[in-house]
Amino acid sequence: MLIKVKHRGTKKYVKLEEAIFSEFISAVRQKFLIPEKTVLKVTDEQSIEVDEDVFPELAAVKEVCFVIYTDDDILPAESSKDTAASSSLTDYVTLTPCDFAAVQQDSEWPYSPNLTDTLSISTSSSLSSDMSDTGCEKIIPVIDGAHARNTVEQILTSKSAGVTVLKEYEETGSLKDSTRRLMVNVIVAHMREKEGRAVSKATKEFHALGIVSLFPSLKDPYSKKGYEHFYDIESNKGFLEWRVKTVQRQSKTTFTSHSRVELNGGPTLSRPFGSIDVQQTGDECMEAVSLLRHTTDRDLVYQKMKETFHYRQKMLHDPEQSADILQMFPRFLDTKGLILQDFLLMFGMETASKFLEKWNMSFKDKIIREAKVLKETALLKKHLISALNEESDTADEPEWDSDMASLIVLLHLLTPQPAGRKRPKKISVGEAIDHLVKFHKSCHSLEDHLMSTEGNTQPYLLATGTSKAQVSSFYIVLNRNLIPCQSCTSLGAFDELFKSHFVFSVKYDDALSSLYTFLQTTLYNIDIGTTEETPKVRELRAKLLNKQ
Repeated sequence: MLIKVKHRGTKKYVKLEEAIFSEFISAVRQKFLIPEKTVLKVTDEQSIEVDEDVFPELAAVKEVCFVIYTDDDILPAESSKDTAASSSLTDYVTLTPCDFAAVQQDSEWPYSPNLTDTLSISTSSSLSSDMSDTGCEKIIPVIDGAHARNTVEQILTSKSAGVTVLKEYEETGSLKDSTRRLMVNVIVAHMREKEGRAVSKATKEFHALGIVSLFPSLKDPYSKKGYEHFYDIESNKGFLEWRVKTVQRQSKTTFTSHSRVELNGGPTLSRPFGSIDVQQTGDECMEAVSLLRHTTDRDLVYQKMKETFHYRQKMLHDPEQSADILQMFPRFLDTKGLILQDFLLMFGMETASKFLEKWNMSFKDKIIREAKVLKETALLKKHLISALNEESDTADEPEWDSDMASLIVLLHLLTPQPAGRKRPKKISVGEAIDHLVKFHKSCHSLEDHLMSTEGNTQPYLLATGTSKAQVSSFYIVLNRNLIPCQSCTSLGAFDELFKSHFVFSVKYDDALSSLYTFLQTTLYNIDIGTTEETPKVRELRAKLLNKQ
């Protein structure tokens, strides 16, 4: 049966075998890309809530359209209530009385976030009484999302540049990077006008909430509050903070450092593993390791590699032994599929299969569409043509196949990060591609390639064949070692490349860090909330997951 469903203004059909409420909810999550942990509320178009017991009868009525709400949406029946009683657009922040006083100082301009109207402050013992660095007691007030939304809207409508932002969102349902920067500039200019150069954390978070409340498609469904890419109070990062610091540098002012939360998720994290069948220890483990150095029997290699998984993980996280992993386990170099097996033991089948399931179905087309609005360069045009399987109008050598080209297009969206004091010099997208994949003609010796490269500690793909579009096999190159890929497709080989970072506990290449982090959290769903992400990564995720 086909059931009409509406979510945030978008209507779609959901197909069910039977009118079972739980299956309906699962189908809605898949259709609208709503995370599993998000609580859903179902009503009809008259805003009458639909419960599980009446759902089968209503589903049989063709004229009925079910409306889906999340905790972040305002139900029509609730929108007329007092905003203080509404919980659908509120969020919590950590605020000190010092920040509260700073915001209180200005109440003349009607558009300023007058938090005295919306903060609920209690001195009960249930609230934290920790002292901040400035000697102020921490309290937990409440921000009214509706008030924040109205404040941001009034700021934008008061400026011609802001009107441009509102008009683009109304027409397209999203914002281009240049328009988002324009919006941030307008809002930061207003904050500095009201508070001076020392804009409080509370004010920045208030406006960040207002932005995603006014522009729902900019909200990141995978982050805790949804607006951390605009401002994250825990790490003191985000587009608003970046702009504030840029203006401060330009005006030659200084700012104080803030304590930051350490985020250590990713491929080098030492993580606990559940029980795995038959793990060898002691002398038996050493015998298995010794056997692996001499046997080439595929089934026996797979069995012994599985039995020594825990030992291998301990070795990888021991600085004195990790460099010798390929010498201790040389079967990685001649037995295909061992990287996939170790990753499977680390995370399970569901996580291991997510990238190949999601990329072509949910992300590839959206990434290509998003890249089309970038400023066109000859390199981007060439990769878009390949990603779309279009004929090139030049006589150049054939480019990569559609899947590999689409991954490179993602690199155009998540370009290498600017250089800093602790980072190497920034490189171009063209140079960064060589950190991801290199082509080697099959008529030339692979040893020649290894001799001509430096011993990179970060892995990359080596594709061999007659041309980039006709690749016969892939290898992962790690410290001048060739690890054969089990897959002969570019998408499958890239999946193995990504997984090799976790299997060998290797950090991401600086030039590809944003790309890998995006794939790790957004597609593989690994270490969400514990991995450091740039605002650009969060912004792109919000755009793609909210794009229909």
